[in-house]
Amino acid sequence: MASGSKTVVYAALAGNSLIAVSKFIVASITGSSAMFSEGVHSVVDSGNQLLLLFGMSRATRKPDEKHPFGYGMELYFYTFVVAILIFAVGAGISIYEGLHSISDPQPVKSPEWSYGVLSLAMVFEGAAWWVAFKEFRRTKGDQSWYAAVRNSKDPTVFTILFEDSAAMMGLMIAFIGIFCAQYFDMPILDGIASICIGVVLAFVAVLLAFEAKGLLIGEAASPAVIKGIHNIVSEDPRISGLNEVLTMHMGPDDILLAASVDFDDKLTADKVEQCITDFETTIKEQFPQVRRIFIEAQSWRQHHATAIAAGEMSDQPPPDGK
Repeated sequence: MASGSKTVVYAALAGNSLIAVSKFIVASITGSSAMFSEGVHSVVDSGNQLLLLFGMSRATRKPDEKHPFGYGMELYFYTFVVAILIFAVGAGISIYEGLHSISDPQPVKSPEWSYGVLSLAMVFEGAAWWVAFKEFRRTKGDQSWYAAVRNSKDPTVFTILFEDSAAMMGLMIAFIGIFCAQYFDMPILDGIASICIGVVLAFVAVLLAFEAKGLLIGEAASPAVIKGIHNIVSEDPRISGLNEVLTMHMGPDDILLAASVDFDDKLTADKVEQCITDFETTIKEQFPQVRRIFIEAQSWRQHHATAIAAGEMSDQPPPDGK
């Protein structure tokens, strides 16, 4: 697991832990619904970071008899659990607290305490957000922000970035809600702010769950990796063609590759074996994240007939020379 990912998680955990208790203390003093929601938000985020660290630790376990491909996908599972917790606990309690406050609005007491803690929280959360933002910007390369999230195979960085972004938005909503409730003497605005925080958390949870689901059910390697494999094959005169390339991420830095290759008919069995060895060595040198490679020697016609029988391919004329 990349050290940058752990740095991001540790920074977020430190920021949330430093401020969570303060939010609850001030919420008990002021009676602010929005402040209480923010306290719940920080506790949920802290728990989520601990879950991610646990998932990162579990994902590094070596393969065994029950799990021959390793445990890398455990990180994806715990990312999905994080999304569920944000939705069920963070968003659920915030919305419930907001509705309760609206049904029985109470004026916020000593709002200065809330302003102070919220301002301090913005400093800590902002620092954690900046660490996550820098790491994500470093890994996204030339991709757009949306494409970088969709194509990322390491959920820790974008999970923390989403959480911290939601935290910053929540802090601003709480600050504005408490201020408006005091300024306009409308305690109901404090409850509305709490509901708004819950809605933000629910949106982030759904987004994270959608991304985690894709990783859990198995996502292919990036287009750059697949294109690189095709280039390796096309440059080898001993290989007539690449029938099929199937890839799946077993973890952020663990790709499984299965390929159906059509070798030159003139090659002997020994030369085919040597070609496969060279093929695997070259791929792993260029793409070290490809940990396991399974190569099937099969002519295009055999592959085509098998695929048609399995309903995976429609009938079509063979390429020239096949």
